[in-house]
Amino acid sequence: MTLSTTSRSTLTRLRERARTDRADLHAVLDAGLVCHLGLVRDGAPVVIPTGYGRIDDVVYVHGSTGAGWLRIEDGEPLCLTVTHVDGIVYARSVFHHSMNYRSAVVHGAARRVTDPAERLAALRAIVEQLSPGSWEHAREPDRRELAATAVLALDLAEASVKIRTGPPGDDDDDIAAGGRWAGVLPVRTVFGLPEPCPTLPPDAPTPVHVGDRWAG
Repeated sequence: MTLSTTSRSTLTRLRERARTDRADLHAVLDAGLVCHLGLVRDGAPVVIPTGYGRIDDVVYVHGSTGAGWLRIEDGEPLCLTVTHVDGIVYARSVFHHSMNYRSAVVHGAARRVTDPAERLAALRAIVEQLSPGSWEHAREPDRRELAATAVLALDLAEASVKIRTGPPGDDDDDIAAGGRWAGVLPVRTVFGLPEPCPTLPPDAPTPVHVGDRWAG
């Protein structure tokens, strides 16, 4: 299934890096831990880093009902971005230095989630995006916690995906001149050894859903 194109989601530069398959959009979102949510508040632009979760073609974000950025009305415009840096591209000229990356930009209108079943499903998606397996392991939110939590939904109908891979694109003259190194320095995010809470018993085992993410 392909992404629909609009004036906002159509790339105007380096169009060869665009991906039009909706599966590419889902892959970029599903691999992330943090999104940046852009909105207008009190007449000025604001960009908020926050956790998120996806269910089918809807992305959910959440926060305290007391947070100023969540006091927006249904229909207010939002822009959500997720970016992964996969490598630093070293070129023979500084002009051609770059990054290998995967990025998604989603445009849409805010929708405050009020249906109890959808709210709970959205919160589960957000928790599982950050810490898979935790929803079944930890205590679920109680009524007081749910009342203190706001959830926003953003439809994925209008989105773009841009990906760069491969070596630098140096000019032929710079390649022929020689004498300068060029290539890619890969960037990877890894999980370290889990650090138990000090209030746990000394012999408390690390749950499988936590230990499986350790890169050791």
